[in-house]
Amino acid sequence: MQSSARMRIDAEHDKSRLTPLRSQSKLDSFRKKQWEIRPPDDRAAGLAQSLKVSPVLAQLLINRGITDTQSASAFLRPKLTQLIDPAQMPGIEPAVQRLRHAIKNKEKITVYGDYDVDGITGVSILWQVLKLLGADVDYYIPHRIDEGYGLNEEAIRTLAKSGTELLVTVDCGVTAYSSAQLARQLGLDLIITDHHQISPQPDCKLPEAVAIVHPALEKTYPNQASAGALVAYKLAWAIANEFNSGQRLEPTLREFMLNATTLAAMGTVADIVDLRGENRALTSYGLKALPHCKLSGIQALIESAGLTGQQLDSFHIGFRLAPMLNAAGRMGHARLAVELLTSESRIRSMQIAEYLKEQNSKRQQYERKIFKQACEMIVERNLHHPDRKSIVLANENWHTGIIGIVASRIVDKFYRPTIMINAGAAENGVAHGSARSIDGFCLLSAIEACSKHLIRFGGHTMAAGVTIETEKIDLFTADFEAYAKENLNENDVSAKLHIDAVAPLAEFRAEMVSELQMLGPFGQGNPKPVFATKGVRLASPPRRVGSGREHLQIAITDNTNAVRCIGFRFGKLEKKLLENEFFNVAYQPQLNTYNGNTNVEFVLTDIQFE
Repeated sequence: MQSSARMRIDAEHDKSRLTPLRSQSKLDSFRKKQWEIRPPDDRAAGLAQSLKVSPVLAQLLINRGITDTQSASAFLRPKLTQLIDPAQMPGIEPAVQRLRHAIKNKEKITVYGDYDVDGITGVSILWQVLKLLGADVDYYIPHRIDEGYGLNEEAIRTLAKSGTELLVTVDCGVTAYSSAQLARQLGLDLIITDHHQISPQPDCKLPEAVAIVHPALEKTYPNQASAGALVAYKLAWAIANEFNSGQRLEPTLREFMLNATTLAAMGTVADIVDLRGENRALTSYGLKALPHCKLSGIQALIESAGLTGQQLDSFHIGFRLAPMLNAAGRMGHARLAVELLTSESRIRSMQIAEYLKEQNSKRQQYERKIFKQACEMIVERNLHHPDRKSIVLANENWHTGIIGIVASRIVDKFYRPTIMINAGAAENGVAHGSARSIDGFCLLSAIEACSKHLIRFGGHTMAAGVTIETEKIDLFTADFEAYAKENLNENDVSAKLHIDAVAPLAEFRAEMVSELQMLGPFGQGNPKPVFATKGVRLASPPRRVGSGREHLQIAITDNTNAVRCIGFRFGKLEKKLLENEFFNVAYQPQLNTYNGNTNVEFVLTDIQFE
């Protein structure tokens, strides 16, 4: 069975930590969130004293596995000096030497990258550095729908005919065995840079290549969770060092590498890799530099998103900027996004950015329509019954570039491993699907167990893709559900809400909430802190807000303090709040500034009634 590893987790819809409890809806009545509250740790007081921070912040550090002063200090004060020297990246030396030879001999180089934000930013970094070093270099991004993920053989033939002599992959290629063989037969040298899972089988061979740059090639490499863009960034850094005679990069290269840090940070956040260690240092710097980045494409993207002059964080990348870049590949061709990030023309950059904004708006419309249809199908077929352990849906009218995002939303809503299949894209009876999983359920293993029904499949624990004959969808669905029932119990398919601490409302003074920002940037491996307070009551009547009155504004009190809260998509709980004198809330505290006044506000993540 051929593996394609073709799908991605979609950062713009990984909103599980913000999904509200809609307990009285017939769709969600079975899905009450289980609160998993971290117990207080006796070490918090000592850590707080040594760091000169509040005990609450110290407890949050311990919750994230950071228990000693040195590690905590490095976590709270990330610096670029924490980046691992590129020379340590496995496989980088032969890659640098082959690129050096190609640059000096004016060989044609093509950088071949994936169509998501991780691949787009990685290609942009490597292409621009090679260009600055005088290389004859082009880039190639496969079409998401027509070509699919990875190093495809038709593209290799086309590139070989066009005169490419050295092919460098970004964010793909480590499983492209047959494609690598074809490149060799056609006389192309191949450098693979990737971060995707290498087969754990001891007899598994890597693709034939001049060099493979991959963090997992050596288990001792400190950052096994490097994004594809970071791997490309390290190669760009290493080749820049190779051509630099002094201790510091010459000014043009140095300025670009600082801008490239922002690009690598965007790829890292968008690909939802662990934001600790080196990734945290990279993202922290990249976010601070993002508003001042001198790349015209970045400035155009920020302006089109309406974020000019704002302090940007990982949320703005994951939910505002990355979706616009991803829209290029979902709705058309991702090559346009690379052109944006490499353009030197402000006018052209603004044209592309505005176009991507329009495409992202269309993507959102498609997504809402498909999500509504999928939810209706789930109810009609009783797929949300507590005895069901998986959801597989197929439809002839679904957009292949959108179904992965919708699968993520279905998982958020129903908390079941979900596969969405676009049967309408079938060629000769062949359809494509995107899958998303829940914590503790290896999607790739599940799909592999049912692979007799598939033409191709690939991915990893939480996200995957399948190619299947339409006539076999029902058989696959039955086997996938049987596997899920064998490997998931009722508790496994109950949504979990991890809570850092239970605290009285009086704990959340403006100074303390401000101090919590030291934990940012937030993301995978370092989520925004979630707190809970039990036995609160309304301090004033609730008010439904928003264009569809779907959101809820409330004020709560526990006799120690009163705090205003906003609950996104909590509007349906208005009646139940009025019927219950006391209830429990889970929330993320934030500072809200309005008319020059700054107050503490809670963003609700759950409400539970006794």
